[in-house]
Formats: sequence, structure tokens, C-alpha cells
Amino acid sequence: MPNLTLDSLQAVIVDDVRRALNEDVGDGDITASLIPAEHRAEASIITREPAVFCGRAWAHEVVRQVDASIEIEWLVRDGDQLIADQTLCRLKGPARGLLTAERCMLNFIQTLSATATRSHHFAALVKDTPVQLLDTRKTLPGLRMAQKYAVTCGGCHNHRIGLFDAFLIKENHIAACGGIAAAINQAHHIAPGKPVEVEVESLDELRQALAAGADIVMLDELSLEDMRTAVELTAGKAKLEASGGINETTLRSVAETGVDYISIGSLTKDVKAVDLSMRLRYRAS
Repeated sequence: MPNLTLDSLQAVIVDDVRRALNEDVGDGDITASLIPAEHRAEASIITREPAVFCGRAWAHEVVRQVDASIEIEWLVRDGDQLIADQTLCRLKGPARGLLTAERCMLNFIQTLSATATRSHHFAALVKDTPVQLLDTRKTLPGLRMAQKYAVTCGGCHNHRIGLFDAFLIKENHIAACGGIAAAINQAHHIAPGKPVEVEVESLDELRQALAAGADIVMLDELSLEDMRTAVELTAGKAKLEASGGINETTLRSVAETGVDYISIGSLTKDVKAVDLSMRLRYRAS
């Protein structure tokens, strides 16, 4: 599946930010209202640790929706590698608006940068191999598109977006349809042109999937020896994706079997937020 691009996410970004602000601000920031409306301030956001940056468009949209008069100067771009204590952006405007926007901005940046950072770490482990590392649907609720975009900023790739854009036929689907061939044939009938991927747990099931015309076959927790055999059996007739329990220790050896893709749920579900801080300086009105 093609990777998401920022241009395709403009409406998503507006909606993501609207939801986040509604959740956080509700009908008004009562603490910020303690500050006189005419007070102005300057601020900067810094990272306290190394990371791969992501989330600029989301943070910028927070500022726009909170108070469009706030000026923001970005010093980094998505995909940039950051060092500790690096300044990400500078802001100036009404103090109330800056304080109201602060947490929401930081939440987006810390989460999306964490996703990009983890993706970059995994991508670096196999950078000299042809394998592509894929994300999964194991994303934070409401941030599917944002996290999948962050994965690409870290150097990995997008699998299907959801349940609507590609088939992924697993064990329960196969059982309900009456077999691998029946499930694949039904998929081609229901939505011609949609990619059809089938999860298999043995080389015999792989042969069935190939004979039925699967576009992609997911090798679920096969041994390294069976993966190498699967690559030989497939011989380019379909793409092969390795999945299931693959981590930093095993990733390299799986990549070296010759599979086309490796899907890793932890790119999006096991992230640790990047440590950020906003520093505020009040100035005379």
C-alpha cells in the first residue's frame, strides 16, 4: 500500500486537533482566564532527549484553532533527527492562547515523534537489506492516520490503513469461508482490484494461497528455515510478509530470509513519549 503523505492528511489534521482541543479545553480554559487578556508572551518548545521529530502540522493547527494571532517560527521539519535541548519552535502572542495551546501541542509532538523515533530505530537495523518494515492497525484510537504518517517519517512504511482498503484474510475468516481458496475467490468477487493478503501458518497453506492467486501472503510465526523455503516456493508469484513476535533481536535474521515485508505492531503501540518542554517568557504589553 502507498505511504501516507502530509498533503493527503489536511482534513484529518484539522479533525484530530478539533477533537483534542474539545477534550482538553471544553467550553473554556478557566485557569488561563486568570491572566489579563492584554498580556503577551514569548515561548519556545524544546526536546530534552534525542528523537526523530514529527507532528509539526498538528501542533501548528493547534495554534491556529486556539488563537490565529499567535506567531510561530519552526526550526525543524518532520523527519529531522533531534539532539537533547534542541529548540523546535518559537512562539509569540497572547499569553492566554499560548498557555491554552501548550499541552495539546506537546501531546501531538511527543506522541508522533515517539512513533517516528521508534520506527527510525527499527529501520536502521535493516537499512542495508531490501526488506520494507510495515506498521499495523495497532494504533492509538483516533490517531491512526497521524501515527501511520509518523511511521513514514522514521523510515518505515504503511500497511493497509484500515479494514476498508485491502483484504487481510486470517484463520477465522478462512474457517468461516470454507478454506483458503474459497476466501480468496470470494474476495476477488466482492472487491475486484483490492489487494488480497492471506495469513498462513504452514508451507502447505502457503501453497494453497499461491494457487488461489493471493497478492500477498503473511507468514505467521514460521521458523526462519520455513521462511527461506517460502521465499523459494513463492519465486516472485506473490509478496511475502513475515509477522508475529518479531523484535529487535530477531528482526535482522528475519530480514535476511528474503521476505519482502516485515510487519511490526510495536512501531505504533509500544512507543514512549518524547520528553518535551515549553518555556514561557512574559513581556510588557
